[in-house]
Amino acid sequence: MTYMVTGGAGFIGSNFLHFLRRKTDEEIVVLDNLTYAADLRFIPRGQQFQFEWCDITNEEHVHFLFEKYAPRKVWHFAAESHVDNSITNYRPFLESNVVGTINLLNASLNMGIEKFHHISTDEVYGSLEYDDVELFKEDTPYNPSNPYSASKAASDHYVKTWHNTYDLPYLITNCSNNYGRHQHEEKLIPKIIKRAMKDQNIFMYGGGQQIRDWLSVVDHCKAIWSLEECGIINDQFNIGGGCEMRNIDVTKMVLDAIDKPYGLIGISDQRPGQDKRYAIDYGKITKTTGWEPAIEFELGLRATVSWYLERWGM
Repeated sequence: MTYMVTGGAGFIGSNFLHFLRRKTDEEIVVLDNLTYAADLRFIPRGQQFQFEWCDITNEEHVHFLFEKYAPRKVWHFAAESHVDNSITNYRPFLESNVVGTINLLNASLNMGIEKFHHISTDEVYGSLEYDDVELFKEDTPYNPSNPYSASKAASDHYVKTWHNTYDLPYLITNCSNNYGRHQHEEKLIPKIIKRAMKDQNIFMYGGGQQIRDWLSVVDHCKAIWSLEECGIINDQFNIGGGCEMRNIDVTKMVLDAIDKPYGLIGISDQRPGQDKRYAIDYGKITKTTGWEPAIEFELGLRATVSWYLERWGM
């Protein structure tokens, strides 16, 4: 059997490849167009992995690769993901996250695949208030706040539609904020590390009061695979870390880990489309597969900081 993983040179996708190497001997075809947030060196070496450069917005190329390798299962990680970039220019998000996903869905349908697993985000649900008691659940209405989350919400709907209309077997998982190795420095934790090590100011939108639920990318990969092991199909699951923290407090934890002063923290104006709080109820996947997040945030954060310091030679 052949598996296909899109976005395998990116953050979560590459971590999933390393996880798969320990779990299966199946051939794995990795698709990626190696944009600024990807790194070919993140893909595991070995005959098990076949890399193909592919821009998923190119429908003809996508169909060619599906016909070449005839995958039976697809894990779709490829996406434009940085909210700030989507506010500046929505088009790459529309093309990659929506059109690219549709191209993959059509190719999957033509090949009669057994499962199309679409990895999505909790940002499709919009924002909670700081004092809300009810967390995001799988039946929470979508209410995206910015072009990035709108593109992911649209892709989620297309995946379900291809099942409802064409009977394509699918899974959708919506995860909270991931952290760990291989993440691009535009994201919060690696950005703090890099700027702090250069003694540069770290500007926080509105003072960093926004709350996010933090999930280790390793725990995320385990959650995805737990659904595979249990043979779950045609459903949707939230994957959360059970670790709500303000951005300002995460920033201080990183500064503590590298022995840098809080005086580096600055305040900037709120960004358009800024959500106050994300918090996920992941009870459904726990009940279904037994999965729960296992990595304590402080330990996972320190391991992450160490990885970046070593990578950047700091």
